[in-house]
Amino acid sequence: MGDSVTPTRALGIDYGKKRIGMALSDPTNTVASPLDTIVRRAGKRPPLKLLAEIAASHDVGQLVVGLPIGLDGEENEWCAEVRAVAVRLAERIAVPVAFIDERLTSVRAERAVRSSGLSKAARKQKGRVDAAAAQLILQAWLDNPGTAR
Repeated sequence: MGDSVTPTRALGIDYGKKRIGMALSDPTNTVASPLDTIVRRAGKRPPLKLLAEIAASHDVGQLVVGLPIGLDGEENEWCAEVRAVAVRLAERIAVPVAFIDERLTSVRAERAVRSSGLSKAARKQKGRVDAAAAQLILQAWLDNPGTAR
């Protein structure tokens, strides 16, 4: 009996100019866990192929992307770029995309990493903060999918 497995996991993305933090939900879409962080090369195009491969390898059926909305609540140029990249990735892997206001997630992620009990050297790894930010973005959506923008 060829029961096909429907992709159920959500991939959270904290898309930055220097790094892309990622997090993955469990198959029941209850808990977000940090994944690796991709380091972007200056002046290079967004790594859509790599992101698509990561999504495929984890049976992702939903993207959740943090939107870097200004503290004034307004979207800016960077938001437009993040939206454009996320939509292109979603089209490439044929899954829906939700956007979550990520204001202050980096601050909360930094605090979480700082209080995690890791060594000082490990805490200073910026990729940990980006992955933790992606985890917070994804968990916010998992807890309340209606918060998507």
